[in-house]
Formats: sequence, structure tokens, C-alpha cells
Amino acid sequence: MTNLDQTVDVLETLYPLRYAESWDAPGLIVGDLTAPVGRIAFAADPTMAVIDEAIAWGADLLVTHHPLFFRSVHQVSGLGARGMIVNRLNRAGCALWVGHTNADAAVRGVAQAAADGLGLRDQRPLVPIDDAASDQTVGLGRVGRLVAPESLRDFARRVCDALPIRTELGVQVCGDPDTPIETVAVLPGSGDSLFDEVRAAGVDAYVTSDLRHHPATDAIEQARYEAMMRAAGVTLGTGDTHVRPVLVNTPHSAIESMWFRYAVGDIADALERRFGTRPQTNWIRLNTDPWTFTVPQTGEDRHE
Repeated sequence: MTNLDQTVDVLETLYPLRYAESWDAPGLIVGDLTAPVGRIAFAADPTMAVIDEAIAWGADLLVTHHPLFFRSVHQVSGLGARGMIVNRLNRAGCALWVGHTNADAAVRGVAQAAADGLGLRDQRPLVPIDDAASDQTVGLGRVGRLVAPESLRDFARRVCDALPIRTELGVQVCGDPDTPIETVAVLPGSGDSLFDEVRAAGVDAYVTSDLRHHPATDAIEQARYEAMMRAAGVTLGTGDTHVRPVLVNTPHSAIESMWFRYAVGDIADALERRFGTRPQTNWIRLNTDPWTFTVPQTGEDRHE
């Protein structure tokens, strides 16, 4: 059986920490490097419910995509939920390793898993990372092409059906349902900071999460303006008179969970190749989206 130190080395070979954004701090969060690792659990978020399931299953290591800590902390006591999680993991002998923006950018990481799951061909990173140590192109997001064009209506259904975890929010779409979609940019996670890069890529659709009102409105209004100018014969942007990119807004943790379709097997395979032993694995498919239900309007106009 491998120990935690050996397992972390394999994880950080597959998902190098040098790929992480400057504000991010992925890697080993909790754990004894000398402890044996024979059971590895996987989940999108290290929530209390996920921790409970991992410990009940007997996990020696929990691999999550989202960090337990996004900012520096000064205590991990029982005064807060995160401190309780750290203490529960320690008492149970379960380590926690996070693959966040480093896993986003890696080969067969979060972005590639999502792009592959949507059926995109001829992929390239949306925001490349210069890495001389890698013989493959890496970076944030992916840009690719569908095998054949399809309507936005059908493409949105493709996206929704590809999500491995069902949530109450479904998929939100901004655009004419009949818009033809062939080229796509996908950025699992919060993506409204990369609208400039998406527009520069000249794609028909942008699939991401957590789109805020103002950035999304600005982006689609600019796309509508450019389409109007092209219809008037002004050379502006690229393509025909369709509004592009249209927007597909997915539940955050659901689209990022597509990574585990690769990560669970890739990590077990890599450990077996290097050390001759294969860990037991468990993908914890809990819905960790914070929204638990939606309330549709009745259709009546209401005025205060």
C-alpha cells in the first residue's frame, strides 16, 4: 500500500501545482504523509455531508476540486464549520487533497473532461499556459468544435444531459434557440472574467457557470451590437449576422464534477503503474449545489 507522501507525488504529477492561479492554494490540506492510503474518495466540494460519507466509507484520502479554504485562516478550532471539518478528518485519519485551478488547466483535467463530455473536437486551451515541461498544450478552459452544427436548443440539451450530477437549477441559456452552434468555448467554474478571451476566440457559444447579471448583460449586448453592424454591412467581429457567443450557464459543481470521469481512473492507474498497488475508489456524487429548490412565478402581475 502506498503512503500519503507517495500518493500526493502522483497527484501533483498529474495536476502540477505550478498550473494554479496566483491567488489559489491547492494541494495537501490535511493529512499525515506517512499514513497508508488504500481508499480514495472523490467529490466536488469538501462539505460536511461529503466528509461524513467519506469517513463512513473508510477513506484514507479525500480528493476534492474545490478548496476547503479560499483565504488564509488563523484557527481551525471547533468555532467554525471548516475547523470542525479539519478536526473530523484528522480524528478519522482521512487526508484532504485539493486539485483546483491546477486541475482546471491540466491534461485530462477539469476543462478537458468537460470539453470531451460535450463532444468537442480540435480542442485548444482558451487561455494557454506556457509549460516547457509538458509535451501537451495546457491552460484554462477549452475551445473546440462540434462534429456537426446543431441548434442552440439542442446544444443546451446536450450540455444539460452531460452533467453527471443533477441539480435544482438546470441550465440557463441566453440566445435564440434556433441559433446554429458549431464552435464552443467551455470554462467549468466561474467564467465571466474571461469574456474578452471568449470573444477573441470567435466561438458560437460559451459554456460556463456563475454568470453575473452585469457582465453577462454587457457581453450579450456587445454580441447583439456586432451582429447588427454585420447585418448593416459593417465589418465588425467575425462571421454572419448571428449573435455570438450565446451563453449557457451551468450549475458550478455539476459541470466541474465531469472531471471525476477521468480523475478517478487516472489516479488509480497512475498509482498502480508506479507502485504496483491499486487503491479502492469512491466517487461521492452528492449534489453540493447550495440551492435546494426553485419557486416558479404564478404568472400574475404584482405591483407594490
